[in-house]
Amino acid sequence: MIQTQLKQLLIGTPKPFGDDGELSAIAKNGSNGSVMLRFEGLDGNKVADPVHHGGRDKAVHLYPIEHYAYWKKRYPDVDILDQPGAFGENFSCTGLTEARLCLGDIFRVGEALVECSHARQPCWKLNHRFGKTDVLKTVVQTGKSGSYFRVLEEGLIKAGDDLIQVDRPLPDWPLDRVFDLIIGGKHKGRAADLNALSQNPVLAQNWRDRAKKLAGN
Repeated sequence: MIQTQLKQLLIGTPKPFGDDGELSAIAKNGSNGSVMLRFEGLDGNKVADPVHHGGRDKAVHLYPIEHYAYWKKRYPDVDILDQPGAFGENFSCTGLTEARLCLGDIFRVGEALVECSHARQPCWKLNHRFGKTDVLKTVVQTGKSGSYFRVLEEGLIKAGDDLIQVDRPLPDWPLDRVFDLIIGGKHKGRAADLNALSQNPVLAQNWRDRAKKLAGN
C-alpha cells in the first residue's frame, strides 16, 4: 500500500500565454486552505481549452516531486523549476512516479476519493513555458509525464492531507507501461496489449481510442 502526503495543492486560471495571446491555466498557485474537489476538478481551478484539458478523466493532474531533480539538472536556468507547479500540476507529492503508480489505483485524500485514469500526454505548452524547444520530446523519451485522476467521491481536501492507496485493481498496468505503449512509441508488435487497453473502462476514453488505433483496429 502506498501512503504519501499532498505537499502542495495548486490552482490556476486562464491567463495570456502563447505568442498570439492564447490563454492557458498552466501557471498555478499554491492553496493553503481547504478546497472542494468535485467530479470536474478543484473549485477555483479553470482550464482555457476544455477540448483538450479538464473533464472527468482529467479532474486532477499530479506531478511527482522526484522528477524535479532531473529537470533542474537539464535546465539549470529555468527558474520555475525552483518550486512545484512548473508542469501545471494540481497535486505535488513524492512517491507516485509513473513506475510506482498503476492505472486504476484508488486513493483517499482528505474527504475525496480519486482514481488514476491515465498519464499525461505532453503538448507544445511545456516548451513555451520552459522557454526550450525540446521539453515535449524529452517527456516522451523519459516517460516523466505525470498522471491524471478522476474523482470517484467529491470532498474537501487541503495541502498536508495524506494520500492513502485503498485499492490496486490493475497491478499489471504500471503507468509507465501504459505511457510507453500509447505515447512513447513502443507499441509495435504489441497489438494484444493495445487491444486490452482499448477495452479497459478505467483508462481515459481518448487513450482507449488511441490504443485501438495503434492496434490497427
